[in-house]
Amino acid sequence: MLNPFKRLIDLCWRFLVSPEKYLRHIGVNIGKHCFISTREMTGEPYLITIGNNVQVTRGVAIHCHGGENSIRKEYPDFDAFGKVVIEDWAYIGAFSQIMPGVTIGEGAIVAAGSIVTKSVAPHTVVGGNPARVIGTTEEYIQRNLKYNLHCKGMTKEEKRKFLLSLPDDKFIKK
Repeated sequence: MLNPFKRLIDLCWRFLVSPEKYLRHIGVNIGKHCFISTREMTGEPYLITIGNNVQVTRGVAIHCHGGENSIRKEYPDFDAFGKVVIEDWAYIGAFSQIMPGVTIGEGAIVAAGSIVTKSVAPHTVVGGNPARVIGTTEEYIQRNLKYNLHCKGMTKEEKRKFLLSLPDDKFIKK
């Protein structure tokens, strides 16, 4: 049985520190200047490496194993694992699932809600279930450059005032 004091400390780590601090505490290897807003990691967080300047958004889950229980009837001690690597400057969209053994290449973009079952080449945009190549990051930039509003670095209030002052043609439309 788990010591109640240790359980309380674990809960404090899970909910009272930033997601990045929590993930470092449980063993995820994280580079510098990352923005991480998820706490959803596998039971083997030490098999996950996140590079520098990576953004992992809300609800993303990273898995290093899965499905073993259904096999254990025939192979009681079955366990299979895959390391996950997210290279520098990658972006992982909200509620994506990164499966065991996957590498997300440098500068790659994973669209929100994607299920990534295969490694993603550097500077590639993927999305869907299973995730498929949508294009390159350069193509993404070219499609969206006209919508760049240059507001990175503004305070929340400055950004709010600025965005609410703009005409509709300045925003992305689908």
